[in-house]
Amino acid sequence: MSNAFDRENYPQKEPSTLVLGDYWAWKRDDLADTYPIGSYALTYEFHNDVGGGGTKQFTLTAIEANDTYYIEAPSSSTTAYAVGDYIWEAYITKTADSNRVMVDSGRTTISQNLADTNADLRSHAKKCLDAIEAVLENRANIDQSSMSIAGRSLSRMSFDELKNFRDYYKTEYLKEIKLARIRNGQGTGNTPKVRFVK
Repeated sequence: MSNAFDRENYPQKEPSTLVLGDYWAWKRDDLADTYPIGSYALTYEFHNDVGGGGTKQFTLTAIEANDTYYIEAPSSSTTAYAVGDYIWEAYITKTADSNRVMVDSGRTTISQNLADTNADLRSHAKKCLDAIEAVLENRANIDQSSMSIAGRSLSRMSFDELKNFRDYYKTEYLKEIKLARIRNGQGTGNTPKVRFVK
């Protein structure tokens, strides 16, 4: 494992996931090749994908050093942003006349830091799955019984409807687990392990 605080080890592209309260860092050597530091500046504009604007909008400005652009956001500043899915755009500004061009764009998810919250961090699929299973097993609380799916509360659905929705949300939840495992370089759990006995 490489030191995440060492500029030599910064990723060359924007991370797909950022965590509130963590140190955010990456670099763009490729942009520095085309737009040399000293004559240009690199900035990022982030907008929340739901509603956008307001306090859910922020800018990151690259640091220019060692002939490249470094994006570094300290933990003390990243705690101020909001959890959610973000659309970002990268801009290069010409220092001489302030003319600007967009050079890249993408999406990033900002996730909650487990060290700083007691919030329910289950996905929508997992919340629905848990509620449906609780209703099927006759142990649902008021919130779970009144949860609505497709415009109907769980307490008013038939057994077969609940089973169908359970199967759907279980599939969605397992997809989330598989994607998380892939991102972490772990096995997906799909490959059966066979043991040969002599």
